[in-house]
Amino acid sequence: MQIEVLKSKIHHVKITEANLNYIGSITIDEDLMDAANLIENEKVQVLSMDNGARLETYVIRGTRGSGMICMNGPAAHKIAVGHTVIVISYAHMDFEEAKKYQPSVIFPKAGNKL
Repeated sequence: MQIEVLKSKIHHVKITEANLNYIGSITIDEDLMDAANLIENEKVQVLSMDNGARLETYVIRGTRGSGMICMNGPAAHKIAVGHTVIVISYAHMDFEEAKKYQPSVIFPKAGNKL
């Protein structure tokens, strides 16, 4: 049996930019991506602590060390600059494997820094 479990989580980062004229996605500082075990084009959920919005999109690599978290495209209407968000990805795996799996969870500091 396959189940879906938490794979990666970036807990409480601030949205630093919004780009309505982009086709979609969330741009994330590459340092944060590496620390959370996320890759470019990976599907993620973005949860706003400010208004409860939950949406799905995919990751674009941002400038390393910049602290950038940018909502792109229509998602920028739901999650705005200054919002605090949680970014989550999931993985499908065998039930027994999932019991032993340890997700990558990070808690960045001010400025979205590790």
